[in-house]
Amino acid sequence: MTHPGAAAAALLVNAFVFGLSWWPFRRLETLGLHPLWATALTYLFSIVLLLLVRPQAWLGVLRHPQLWMLMLASGMTNVGFNWAITVGDVVRVVLLFYLMPAWSVLLAWWLLGEKPTPGALLRLLLALGGVVIVLKSPGVDWPVPQALPDWLALMGGFFFALTNVLLRKLEHTPDSSRMLCMFSGGAILSAAVAWLGAHQGFVPALPAPAMPWLTLAALMSLVLLAANFALQYGAARLSAHSTALIMLSEVVFASVSSVAFGAAQPDARTLFGGAVILLAAALSAWPASAAKPD
Repeated sequence: MTHPGAAAAALLVNAFVFGLSWWPFRRLETLGLHPLWATALTYLFSIVLLLLVRPQAWLGVLRHPQLWMLMLASGMTNVGFNWAITVGDVVRVVLLFYLMPAWSVLLAWWLLGEKPTPGALLRLLLALGGVVIVLKSPGVDWPVPQALPDWLALMGGFFFALTNVLLRKLEHTPDSSRMLCMFSGGAILSAAVAWLGAHQGFVPALPAPAMPWLTLAALMSLVLLAANFALQYGAARLSAHSTALIMLSEVVFASVSSVAFGAAQPDARTLFGGAVILLAAALSAWPASAAKPD
C-alpha cells in the first residue's frame, strides 16, 4: 500500500523541477542554444529512453488516433512555457500560465460535456480578473498582453489545460502511449517552430555541437524525465484536488528562485493580481475535498 506522503513528495519533486526549469533554459541560451531547440533535444532524449523501456508504446499511438491531439496540445504547451520563461519575467510568466484552471472550465464543457456550475463560473471570472490586474500596466488603456512572453505564457496555459482535459478523455489508452505522445509533441512542435523561426530570422539556428550545452541538455533530459515519472506516480495515487493543490507549489518555487537570482522583479500590482489567480486555481481544486477525503 502506497503511503500518501510518498505520492505528495513525488508531486513536490515535479513542481520543484519545473519551477526551477527557467534556470537551465536560460543557461542553455547563454551557451547558444535557443529554448525551442533545447526543448526539442531534451524531449528527443526522453523519447529514446522511453522506447527502450516500453518499445510497444508506439503501437498504442497507432491504435488510438485521438492521441495525436494530445501530442499537439502537449507540444504547444512546451513551446509556450519554455520559451516564455527564458525571455520573460519569470513570475509574470508563471502567473499568466496558471490561468490554466480557467481554461479548463471552458474546455471540459466543450470536450467532456461537463457543464460548469455557478461556482466554477465564479472562479473563472475571478481568475480572469486576476489576469486583468496583472496585464493592466500604468499608462495602458486596455489590459492586453504587452510582449511576446505574455502571449506565450497565455498560450502555454491554454494548451496545458487542453492537455489535462485530453488526459481525462483518453484515460482508456495505454499510459506509455500517452507519455510517448506528450514527449513527441514537445520534441516535434518545438523543433518545427524553431526551424520556422530560424528561417524567418527570429530564432537562432541550431548551433554546432559543443560539450558545454550538450552536457547540460543531457542532464536536463534526465531530470525532466524523472520529474515526469514523479508526476505520473503521484497523480495516480492522490485525488485530483490534492494533486492540483500540491502542483500550485510550482508557482512558489519559480517565484522565490527567480526573484532571488534576479530573473524577476514583480511589483505590487503583479503580486496582487497573481494572488487572485492563485486563489481561483486553489478554489478550483478545493471543493472536492469536502466530498471525498484522501
